[in-house]
Amino acid sequence: MIKSVVFDVDDTMYDQQQPFRNAVKRVVPLVSDEDMHPLYIRFRHHSDENFPKVMAGEWTLEYMRAHRISQSLKDLDYPHITEEEGLLFQKIYEEELDNICLHEEVKKTLDFLKEKNVPLGIITNGPTDHQTKKLKQLQLNNWIPSHNMLVSQATGFQKPEKEIFQLAEKEFYMLPGETLYVGDNYDNDVLGAKSADWQALWFNHRERKIDQTPICDIEISSFDQLLETMKTIFA
Repeated sequence: MIKSVVFDVDDTMYDQQQPFRNAVKRVVPLVSDEDMHPLYIRFRHHSDENFPKVMAGEWTLEYMRAHRISQSLKDLDYPHITEEEGLLFQKIYEEELDNICLHEEVKKTLDFLKEKNVPLGIITNGPTDHQTKKLKQLQLNNWIPSHNMLVSQATGFQKPEKEIFQLAEKEFYMLPGETLYVGDNYDNDVLGAKSADWQALWFNHRERKIDQTPICDIEISSFDQLLETMKTIFA
């Protein structure tokens, strides 16, 4: 029986593709509208794949950020961009992230869960300062206490490592079999949560395909399904 819910942040609680799209149009205007979504998927892939190298001290954060956009463009056969152009993209992307807000359906879902007194938490991968800034911009402390928010770099662990989920159990006073993790990334969010014996909701609103039968407990494909799913769980 699910008694508590923990959320991912990026592209789960807000639409991360919009600030990405805005930054790309300003720095690499030759990217077509049709390529914007596939480019974003590659960008997320390279970000998730290479952030562990930053955590391990193998790459600097600046190098990883320049690499992920240049490699994503290369994957789609766009011309090479320099590291300086990659860092300019990052600067503008961060400016665009200053304007993010919770998706309206996420806000309704958090209101419902708070009204039901469901314990809530956050586990998000990324640099501490960068992610903390997003948490404040999204005003998540209106629903979730700050001591129930974990940013990977501050913990020494990262999704999909089960240790970050186990740390959350202790910090948030939650039990694994009774906790549902909600996230958009199958490898980091679903496989990570299941490795720690949590319940997992795959928020697959980008309709990603995987090469195996999903092991998530629940799968939804749009923001509009989120509230109704929670109402079913906490009827």
